[in-house]
Amino acid sequence: MAKTLKKKIIISLIFLGATVCGITMGVFLSLTHDLPQIRSLENYRPSAVTRIYSADKVLLTELFQEKRKPVPIEVIPKYLKSALVATEDRSFYKHSGIDLKGIFRAIIKDLWAGEFVEGASTITQQLAKTLFLTPKKSLIRKIKEAILAFQLERRYTKDEILELYLNQVYFGSGAYGVESAADLFFGKSVKDLNLSESALIAAMPKAPSRYSPLINRTLAIKRRNMVLKQMFQIGFISEATYQQALNKHVILKEKKQHLAKAPYFLEHVKKSLETDLGSSLLYREGLTIYSTLSYELQKAAEDAIDNGLTALGSRMQKQQIENPNPQGALVALDLKSGGILAMVGGKNFSQSSFNRATMARRQPGSAFKPIVYAVAIEKGFSQNKMILDAPIVFKGGKDGKDWKPENFSKKYRGEMTLRKALSISENIPAVRLIEMLGSSSVAQFGQTLGIESPLSQNLSLALGTSGVTLTELTSVYSVFPNQGEKIKPYGVMEILDHSGRIIWHVKPEKKVVMSQAGAAIMTNMLQAVINEGTGKKARDLGHYIAGKTGTTNDYKDALFVGFSPSIAAGVWVGEDAFTTLGKWETGAKAALPIWIEFMRTALADKPYQHFDIPDDVVQIQMDSVTGMLALDDSPGAVVALFKKGTAPTQHR
Repeated sequence: MAKTLKKKIIISLIFLGATVCGITMGVFLSLTHDLPQIRSLENYRPSAVTRIYSADKVLLTELFQEKRKPVPIEVIPKYLKSALVATEDRSFYKHSGIDLKGIFRAIIKDLWAGEFVEGASTITQQLAKTLFLTPKKSLIRKIKEAILAFQLERRYTKDEILELYLNQVYFGSGAYGVESAADLFFGKSVKDLNLSESALIAAMPKAPSRYSPLINRTLAIKRRNMVLKQMFQIGFISEATYQQALNKHVILKEKKQHLAKAPYFLEHVKKSLETDLGSSLLYREGLTIYSTLSYELQKAAEDAIDNGLTALGSRMQKQQIENPNPQGALVALDLKSGGILAMVGGKNFSQSSFNRATMARRQPGSAFKPIVYAVAIEKGFSQNKMILDAPIVFKGGKDGKDWKPENFSKKYRGEMTLRKALSISENIPAVRLIEMLGSSSVAQFGQTLGIESPLSQNLSLALGTSGVTLTELTSVYSVFPNQGEKIKPYGVMEILDHSGRIIWHVKPEKKVVMSQAGAAIMTNMLQAVINEGTGKKARDLGHYIAGKTGTTNDYKDALFVGFSPSIAAGVWVGEDAFTTLGKWETGAKAALPIWIEFMRTALADKPYQHFDIPDDVVQIQMDSVTGMLALDDSPGAVVALFKKGTAPTQHR
């Protein structure tokens, strides 16, 4: 009987033990089945900073979700490592991942308070939590944290764990890791930190938003002093060193208003990069991106816009225009590559990030006329073709009313050459010309040349009544000096990954959209705008240049778009509210001076260069009034280009 009872008790105990073991194993498996593999740390690379440079190697901006620059443990000062251990985990070099005494002490305090009030995490546990777990406090998370800490301690040395921690932990104000923190707070590398600075940085992981010297300097220094005291009490530093560090004056990095260089350009580039690369790759993978921007030309563009708008604002005040707030935009393109050399989208990015160079569709006015004339030249018209400049009425215009276009001057000159009509920007010849060519063919050719904005197919298109962006229009003008080849503007040349390997290189989108002869003749006609017409102010540059002014009704928009043999640039000036800039604020008066100031810098180191003349084009001396041959010394003689077989053969 006794033996039977004893046997039953033994069986029951075995069963109970198995049950407990099973439950324990089940709980353990439930806690660990979804834990990450610690070995993944061997391939772990924290998110890094992406940097965008100009073509001349100037750092324009840094992109990051977590600003971080990892450094090896060897360059981190001994004082900083000691300070961190003193304040975060005094037993770091003794325990195996968890501090049992600290845990029991924290449990008692938590039970007394009825909630989680005290942490007992070692540096290893904090690293495990930061890398693998959520910050939400719970018993389950603490157990998982301990398990991961044990695994970390088994696989990595103390210095390797400390290196990971120091490069991973958040120090506030966007700084992750000690190198970023050292730069943010003191403007130096972590290897150059002294004891006082090291203690201040080590004090912050406890509560970065509270102990940051950028937020509360007094509290930060008080916390630093507490860390120094702990270092002294443990024996990490001597009393003399402790006292000296206490009295050390904290010199923080000088605060500067941070605004990325070329902000309108960078926003334009970032949007395309986010689309092509994705935000994760762009902001986390530590890319090096070389843009097309010339920082020297960018500064020249910003100065030119600033000076031009300041002068315009003063003139508007003199005209007693209420609340004048003129805006401006400038874009410059490299003709050979299509790269954007400079871009200004407004006078103040911090006040308005709207990019008026790429996003604002404004009427170009007479700056659209070269597209009309380009269609005519491509269809076989010569630049000496005569066209009538006289009043004209078109029946059945807008709202059923007759349309009576007028010249800006309200004067009419009778018959004149296409060249003359374009150079002095008369409206009536342009309208007569689009009537001959067909508005649909002009609209279609404008889009072939590079305009992506919709173009209305009516006669007023010749006067620039359809809104386009400045970048589109400048791109169109670049076709003429490029011998008829269109190159889509772009802002990025090359992208390197974190190891310096090229992962992307630009392949410019090029397409021949116009004959070489037609492009050369249009360039020659736009030179006439500078030498004989509305752009005469630009002759002071002393280089071969061409371009066209543009002004809209009531002086709401003023433009000048032009080019040299190497650079195309466009300038727009106007009010965001579509109100007037003031009487006589034409493209020649409001926009051209900005263009000239910019191009003076752009051409300063450029050799004198002629525009290309293709083999099937001839150059003659032409009478600017009659369009007939002229002697070299004849008054009004100009150099004009013609396709072979179409040049005039008779003298005036």
